[in-house]
Amino acid sequence: MRRFWWTLVGLTLAAGSLPAQGLRDKIAQLFIFADGKDPLFLGGTAGSDSATALHADHFVPAAVADNGTLISFVGTALSQSVANLPVSATSGGVTFRFEGGVPVATSASPGPVFGERALTLGRGRVFIGANVNRLHFETLRGVSMSGIQMTFTHENVTGAQCDSIVGASCTPYGVPTHENDVIALRLALDIDMTVTSFFVSFGLLDRMDIGVVLPIVSTSLRGTSDAQIVPFGGTTAQHFFGGTAADPQLSTSRFVEGSATGIGDVAARVKVNVTQSPRTNFSLLGDVRFPTGSEDDLLGSGHLAARGLGILSARFGAFTPHANIGFLFRSGDLQNNAVLATVGFDHVMAPWATMAVDLVSELQVGDGKLRLPGTVTYDLPFRRTLQPTNIPNQRDDLINGSFGFKFVTGAGITVVTNTLWPLNRGGLRPNVLWTAGLEYNF
Repeated sequence: MRRFWWTLVGLTLAAGSLPAQGLRDKIAQLFIFADGKDPLFLGGTAGSDSATALHADHFVPAAVADNGTLISFVGTALSQSVANLPVSATSGGVTFRFEGGVPVATSASPGPVFGERALTLGRGRVFIGANVNRLHFETLRGVSMSGIQMTFTHENVTGAQCDSIVGASCTPYGVPTHENDVIALRLALDIDMTVTSFFVSFGLLDRMDIGVVLPIVSTSLRGTSDAQIVPFGGTTAQHFFGGTAADPQLSTSRFVEGSATGIGDVAARVKVNVTQSPRTNFSLLGDVRFPTGSEDDLLGSGHLAARGLGILSARFGAFTPHANIGFLFRSGDLQNNAVLATVGFDHVMAPWATMAVDLVSELQVGDGKLRLPGTVTYDLPFRRTLQPTNIPNQRDDLINGSFGFKFVTGAGITVVTNTLWPLNRGGLRPNVLWTAGLEYNF
């Protein structure tokens, strides 16, 4: 026990001392094509003659707010994904209640992996452990992370000065004609994440457990962007990344990579058993995730989150089903609250082996706050529409299937293996999340 705590403290201090890597800033660099300038600033145009120098800022987020929304969407989705990673169950191993001062076992199973059972540990009992979650993000709302397409549109320039130059009203979108020019960008992101969670729960009372989870998050990022200016009508002397109006550079690319390791969002938990019988139990669980992880380094969500769960579990010999339903509150302006629902079971296959199966869902409440720009409509030279990205505007409901095993060793340590499989394509998702861990109950 002493060795476990010293290891935990050492990892905490080491993780907290690491310098920030600014991974979200690195993602932003994929949209910066002129050193030291704003995203989408056209450095070649800025350095050209006075006839075209005014066009350097026509795509920057300050001029076209939807372009800024499109750029920030990916980084925000990545930060939010950290908050969606599941943590271990609050209790495991053999649980007890006391009758006349004598401990009586209340479980025959070491419990589920990510679902919750209603049983509490028992007064004075301790549950400790650690697990490692490994994932590689593959899709964003169903779109491959290696094939994200974005189209950045031109500012709708208006005003008397523009009217006098063009000789007509500039209010319609598409006047002057070069407002139809766009920057087409293809983005490829390779993001790996490892979350090592240390957890402890303590039976404060016969029917009350308290606990804490300390995650250490390691994130690595590699990204490329390939940008192409697409002039309306096939030729341009107005917008280019480099060169001159006579010999413009219409394409460019960027590459970034980096990594960061540190403390994630620490969670504190309490579970209270409300009713119990030899067959069924019902409990209430509350936990809070504090924004201790760096949002800028993709180690935490950057906002406080709290959830409350009602937990019902039963026991039929070696078969132990459970159901969890509750609500998740998130304080972030771009984060939705969610309804939580989990159903599953753990089944003792042998005295030393238990199978755990769960359906884990997080259903978004209300319309999504993390939204993408809508369809762009041009008025002239003819009416047409343009989609700014191949990422759909949709709900970020998360439904996962969890399948794993717990193996009890002769020393009383439980070995945990598990896989978590996305069953839908909302949000930022891996193809599979792998989990391995150790648990001990005493």
